[in-house]
Amino acid sequence: MIDIDTQMAQIKRGVAELIDEGELRKKLARGTPLRVKVGFDPTAPDLHLGHTVVMHKMRHFQELGHTVLFLIGDFTGRIGDPSGRSETRPPLTEEQVLANAETYKKQVFKILDPVRTEVVFNSHWLGRMDATGFIRLASSYTVARMMERDDFEKRFREQRPISIHEFLYPLCQGYDSVELKADVEMGGTDQKFNLLVGRALQAHYGLESQCILTLPLLEGTDGVRKMSKSYGNYIGIDEPASEIFGKIMGISDTLMWRYYELLSSKTLDEIATLRADVEEGRLHPKLAKEELAHEMVSRYHDSQAADAARQGFNAVFADGGVPADAPCLTCQSGEASTPPAFLEAAGLVKSRGEAKRLIKEGALSLDGTRCDDVLSPLPAGEYVVKLGKKRFLKLTVQ
Repeated sequence: MIDIDTQMAQIKRGVAELIDEGELRKKLARGTPLRVKVGFDPTAPDLHLGHTVVMHKMRHFQELGHTVLFLIGDFTGRIGDPSGRSETRPPLTEEQVLANAETYKKQVFKILDPVRTEVVFNSHWLGRMDATGFIRLASSYTVARMMERDDFEKRFREQRPISIHEFLYPLCQGYDSVELKADVEMGGTDQKFNLLVGRALQAHYGLESQCILTLPLLEGTDGVRKMSKSYGNYIGIDEPASEIFGKIMGISDTLMWRYYELLSSKTLDEIATLRADVEEGRLHPKLAKEELAHEMVSRYHDSQAADAARQGFNAVFADGGVPADAPCLTCQSGEASTPPAFLEAAGLVKSRGEAKRLIKEGALSLDGTRCDDVLSPLPAGEYVVKLGKKRFLKLTVQ
């Protein structure tokens, strides 16, 4: 068994808050694997890099010999987590939740060790609870304690609506910890209230209270708001390799170090050395960012895909060339060779109307020269077509 100090050093890396370190040390001292719970509500079909911050901490626990409980909130997902919300979140349908849950199960093992992972669904106990059970659960917590939650208190003060069902969410999440007898629960810093409810409910039901680890929320590609599909600033782990690589290359040089700290498998000493090399001029920040992008693509695809993504990115943005995977299209001279026609046929636009709009906005170039003509067919020949900054086409007109 790995000694406690070594485990604690690994566990505490990148953690925002630990409640309580003394309790966690006592749990570790028993020498038996801990049950580490993390819940994911399947509110969207794809996981993004923001989700993986806590997932990497789950992996750390697995590497230390502990068991991870990957809880899919297929029941609570139908309530809607009010954490950080300024308004009531609309609940999802059962069909939406189940479809999203299936994609989660396929994606998580890109990070987690399946041998040390238990995938559980909270509908297995919450879905069987009758009205009497929910009333009994609701009686275990007070409205006053519930209103200590920042988002509830703010909405109440601003006279924004708070639905009764939103009070049930933290109670249900906390009851999950009772059912699973969790030793540790983790989540983002915005989940602290819910995690504390779990501690309180375990004590109420006569169990030893779980320890809590909160982890920072990863900023999205805009560098301002937390990564979220709702904000359009996310990097999905199931996106094509070129998309992941390109999005990471597009973040700021400052945000890059935040991503290194929370996402990279490099040690903190290795990251500090890399940062010093950049700051002291021994390494260009673009190369450091390429290394991060290559690591992320390798993790969620493979090293060959990462190599190809780097080559494609540099061909387009560094060398001014055409990516190797750019689509090819052959068309006949005439109506089919007018720009709206071949752009639609190649799938670069959804309609000829969209093509005409983009051409009028100056987004189309042929062999590096801007093209504003939406009507004239191209004569026979070969062309490099570029639409916007990232869409390329190798066109042959016969």
